[in-house]
Amino acid sequence: MKHEQANKEIGSKGTEPQKSRGGKGKSKRSSPQSPIPSPQPPVPNTQSPVPNLDNWLEIGKIVSPQGLSGELKVYPVSDFPERFEVPGKRWLLRSGDTEPQPIELLTGRYISNKNLYVIKLAGVENCDQAEALRGCKLMVPASDRPQLGEDEYHVLDLIGLEVFMQASGELVGTVVDIIPAGNDLLEVKLHESFATDKKQKTVLIPFVEAIAPVVDLKSNRIEITPPPGLLEINN
Repeated sequence: MKHEQANKEIGSKGTEPQKSRGGKGKSKRSSPQSPIPSPQPPVPNTQSPVPNLDNWLEIGKIVSPQGLSGELKVYPVSDFPERFEVPGKRWLLRSGDTEPQPIELLTGRYISNKNLYVIKLAGVENCDQAEALRGCKLMVPASDRPQLGEDEYHVLDLIGLEVFMQASGELVGTVVDIIPAGNDLLEVKLHESFATDKKQKTVLIPFVEAIAPVVDLKSNRIEITPPPGLLEINN
């Protein structure tokens, strides 16, 4: 299941997510193919302290410098390696800014044992310049959402879907988040009529085809066939 979070493709606004169910498809995240721009320093907008991210997807967050030559470690929130490995135009959102500013991605590579990318941005030549970008977010336009393959879904399209037992038609609850794991998990807020333990508010359901065989975006529903005990194991 691929994912990128819009405004944070995984469930929150401002990231780039997509999900494909286990058993078919795989998680990816995508990369822009825009022309390479000249880097521009961000200009703070003092009139509006709240970023307007409705038109943007967050793909990653800069966590620290890497070495002394200006490389940066980035924690990805997008499943598409191209976002970090294919050179071209990206956007940088600094703390306190209201709009991302364009910047050029020069190179990128994945560090598998740390789930991080190491990237090089134009104009960032040393450790001090890299340190100044700690905590900044990498963004792409929301219009740059990648094309989905068969049995793949954008995370944002899954949030809010109602979940039903396929056999009985009973309403289980509503998807409120997607938890990335070996197989992605649907976090479902239980409907009051379904929860036997009133203290249990949510349940985690593996988003694999064997358990969630029906995903109908048009009807706003997911049908599940959980094995015995799955829903109770969350207690």
